[in-house]
Amino acid sequence: MGVAAKLVDTQGINPIFDDIGGRLGIWIFVATLISVFSYSPKLAAVKICFFFSSLLTVYYLYTVFLLYFFPIKEIVFWGICALVSPVCAYVMWYARGNGVVSSIILSLPITVLMSEGYQLRNAYLPEHEHYYLIPVLMGIYLIMITTLLFIVPKRKLNLLIVLSISLTLSFIMIYFNILEWIFGGLNAVL
Repeated sequence: MGVAAKLVDTQGINPIFDDIGGRLGIWIFVATLISVFSYSPKLAAVKICFFFSSLLTVYYLYTVFLLYFFPIKEIVFWGICALVSPVCAYVMWYARGNGVVSSIILSLPITVLMSEGYQLRNAYLPEHEHYYLIPVLMGIYLIMITTLLFIVPKRKLNLLIVLSISLTLSFIMIYFNILEWIFGGLNAVL
């Protein structure tokens, strides 16, 4: 998976793959699905830990040894994400349950997807050559959000609760520009 992520992260490949894989949203989406469909919260944490550590190890070994490039800022960022991800996976496993707590837990990744997807409108300036990708990327984010909304909750009533919580939190994140505040200058990430 790390080699595949690195291979689509090149300039000669269709830029949509680089734009999807280089953002936080797709990895939150994948981690959420792996977590909620694991047999236990401990197994979810272990699966996510191995998934991200192996993916990042191969990705950055390829980058450093074959491309002779050492992006320390990105390595540190994604390394921190990989270290935190088992805790998030453990908690995320409970999103498939019933009740308000599971709805709140599920609304967190959906909130990040909504916020990041909305902020894609600022991803490229009109003179940038890949400006046409913004609607495509927003569509992909909408598909990821819809998938989580319809696959993860066991009861469809939870869908409405998750959606209302996610919309409220997304408005707060967008209004206060929280993603930019947290991730600062990592434009390749967000």
